[in-house]
Amino acid sequence: MDIIASPIPDVLLLKPRVFGDARGFFSESYNQRAFEQAVGTAVQFVQDNHSRSRYGVLRGLHYQIRQPQGKLVRVARGQAFDVAVDLRRSSSTFGQWTSALLTDTGAEQLWIPPGFAHGFLALSEIVDFLYKTTDYYAPEHERSIAWNDPQLAIDWPQIDGDPIISEKDARAQAFAVAECFE
Repeated sequence: MDIIASPIPDVLLLKPRVFGDARGFFSESYNQRAFEQAVGTAVQFVQDNHSRSRYGVLRGLHYQIRQPQGKLVRVARGQAFDVAVDLRRSSSTFGQWTSALLTDTGAEQLWIPPGFAHGFLALSEIVDFLYKTTDYYAPEHERSIAWNDPQLAIDWPQIDGDPIISEKDARAQAFAVAECFE
């Protein structure tokens, strides 16, 4: 597995080896020992999630203020532009974002530790997005920051038309007033 540092040191792009031939391919999508060696700490995942989105769907920027979730994300079908925003006030990268293009052909995975908001934009006709979390979903603690917040100034890729967002994401808060982590 190749490990690629992002501009935010705690967020890592992991590139597992993909072995392909005329029959198709094989890739080890998760190995606890290799993952913990890559991130430098013990991590326990408690939940796996699968979402499907069509082209132009933008989900996020989501986080849980209590029961914060670390996420190991990947695309099993299609391609997505994935974003993590540092919400840890004590961090030297507080308020900064990093991104990665995740594809089914590259098998890339992004490790986003607890303390970050997360979102993605579907760039192919269909995107099957898979992610492991380090804590359980707790809707009462879920928060959203506006995907187009001018203070964050995330450089989302151009798509045909406006992004398709949920009603919840349309009501998301500005970064300036968002609850953050210490």
